Amino acid sequence: MACGTRTLTWVAVILSIILYRSGGLIKNCIVVKSPFTTGHVANADYDADCTTLRDHTVPRAESLSSCEDEVFWEIEDKSGKVVQRPVIFTCDPNRKNWNTVMGPLRNPDPLGSLWLYIPSTDSSKDYLDPSVKRDKVQRITLKNYPPNHDFHPLGAEAWPSHAGSPSNLYVVNHARHRTVIEQFVLDPASPTEALHIRTISSPYFLSPNSVALTSPDSFYVTNDHFFTRRLPIVGHVLPLIESVLGLPLGFVSHVSLHPVTSNTKNPIAKQAFAALFIPFANGISLSRTGTNLAVVSTSTNQVQFYTRDPLTNKLSQRKSETVILPFSPDNVNIVPSIDQPGKEDVVVAGHPNFPHLVAVAANKKGAYAASWAAVLTPKPESLSGTKAPVSDDAAPVPISSKVSTDGTTYQVKTLFQSNGDEFNFGFMSSSTALRDPDTGVVYVSGLYAEDGAIICKPGSGIGRKKYIASSSL
Repeated sequence: MACGTRTLTWVAVILSIILYRSGGLIKNCIVVKSPFTTGHVANADYDADCTTLRDHTVPRAESLSSCEDEVFWEIEDKSGKVVQRPVIFTCDPNRKNWNTVMGPLRNPDPLGSLWLYIPSTDSSKDYLDPSVKRDKVQRITLKNYPPNHDFHPLGAEAWPSHAGSPSNLYVVNHARHRTVIEQFVLDPASPTEALHIRTISSPYFLSPNSVALTSPDSFYVTNDHFFTRRLPIVGHVLPLIESVLGLPLGFVSHVSLHPVTSNTKNPIAKQAFAALFIPFANGISLSRTGTNLAVVSTSTNQVQFYTRDPLTNKLSQRKSETVILPFSPDNVNIVPSIDQPGKEDVVVAGHPNFPHLVAVAANKKGAYAASWAAVLTPKPESLSGTKAPVSDDAAPVPISSKVSTDGTTYQVKTLFQSNGDEFNFGFMSSSTALRDPDTGVVYVSGLYAEDGAIICKPGSGIGRKKYIASSSL
């Protein structure tokens, strides 16, 4: 009897921990299946203004598909004003065979890829090679990439290009034997080429996921798990336990690099832990001022905010500003506000139903996973510092139906939503979202989306292209 009592006590303790750490995730992302519509995008018509970016005349394995991250490569004029915002996508059609976060680790061949989308702009402000097509996604060639070196891109970020000058791009690479970060150089004169500079490896990269640049040669990097899929025997169990229990074992590191011209063999000049004890530390983004950092905690459905000291790169968490979301957030981007000049919005995308995402990852027939992206906008001064009921009535599944209050600094509203049924015009497994602050164009990438990414141009009437039969996907 005593043994049975002790067992029940331990079960109760474990269940209490799960509910405390991950109660929101279990309720909103596991138990409840929300009635999403085919698609919804704020300030636009999903059916009339949205279309996927993949070219169906090209075989899936050679096209933009299963895109995890998307980042703006900002092009500045001589005064420092951003005049162009091409988008870079990190994609891997082989993700269902090689995924070091969700599994499986079956086959790391073939390589993933980078893709570029250049929106049309005023030709007088165009610093990019005019021969490269606009409004069409194009593959980026990896120049001087080491032979026999895997490439499975996840998080990425590009430093802005000033008046047509080359700039650095960093990409997390979940390679065969360990995860590393690849450094490339992008040149507006040849935007569809990325010159490989070096591969960066570090003991501070335990499970790298996403990067946020603090200079052309330094960055923060999130590490999503302490227990990884790469562990022998227990690798398929311990990471799942860590996620479900919401164990705070993820962390953020900061790395500064030696100049490329340095003769040192180790490219890392300085490295340190910047933030510890974050459950499933996933996406990360730094404001243009360099003082506001957002970090996603996927297993607790949170976006956490930190104040950065630009001189020391030390971080201080602003716990009262933490925002709870109705989905498991994946990636986050801080971008200039579209409605409040001089301020910044926080755009975050993620996964509304974890079991459905797992079914897609396992390649189960007929499985699809919904998409949800939200925008966090700064509160007016009169409301800042207090939480208020969420107002999100325009969305088919309102955030307010799952989360009652917003943050003390940010209001929360739906930016994009879809049931994920690709064969009926939905868009699946959103992992990243961006909104151009000048045009209002929304880009969403899908972790397992057959068509990789979707673009929504308010009022454009570009329409939604029908999918070709499944045999050609």
